[in-house]
Amino acid sequence: MRHIGGHTTSRRSGTRVFSGGVWEERYGYARAVVAGPWVIVSGCTAAVEGEVRHVGDAYRQALTAFGVALDAIEQAGLSRRDVVRVRYFVVDDDHYDEVGRAHAELFGGVRPACTGVRVAGLIDPRMLVEVEVDAYREALVTSARVIQGD
Repeated sequence: MRHIGGHTTSRRSGTRVFSGGVWEERYGYARAVVAGPWVIVSGCTAAVEGEVRHVGDAYRQALTAFGVALDAIEQAGLSRRDVVRVRYFVVDDDHYDEVGRAHAELFGGVRPACTGVRVAGLIDPRMLVEVEVDAYREALVTSARVIQGD
């Protein structure tokens, strides 16, 4: 695994993408699943290499969590431009604006559908935000060849 921008990049295995996160192995899931033109990313937090980053800072945790999700999307062959839906979960109502600010910085030019939800808690009490991201890229068919859309 490579280390870029404070988070670990993903590796791809068939139609599954793994980031090496401890919970992926422990609970038996993939960071992302490639299903046809879709890349569906599991919940991502600010946990990097087993440590929760930016304790107490919802904005920076959101940037880190989105970074983990975008790494998985890029490893699957898509990009930020292909993101069509974001869900974020916060543990405190005061965190909506901070997570929203991070979302706007990363996706303001893309404008995906987005839902924010307040939850009672996350897997580690130091985690303030979790994000899920879905990306889609329809293959364009021209003549006898398939070209991936931009």
